Amino acid sequence: MIAETQFAALGLIAIGAAIAVGVASAGSGIGQGTTTREAIERTAKNQNAFGKMLAMSVLVQTQALYGFAIAFILIAFGFGLIII
Repeated sequence: MIAETQFAALGLIAIGAAIAVGVASAGSGIGQGTTTREAIERTAKNQNAFGKMLAMSVLVQTQALYGFAIAFILIAFGFGLIII
């Protein structure tokens, strides 16, 4: 009985980790597309703004890293590597 409960808990943790990565990556992808489009338009008007626009398009990608970090913490907690 305990083994079934543990497997169910690990399954729910895996689903939560997948949702965290999926939602964060989807949001990051949408933001990356919007930011990159604007960066290309502004760089076409002013070529000196290329460095700033490149940095802004890279900063959006951190959302996906946050989702990955949350998933890693969830999985590590599920397997007992992290005790809160």
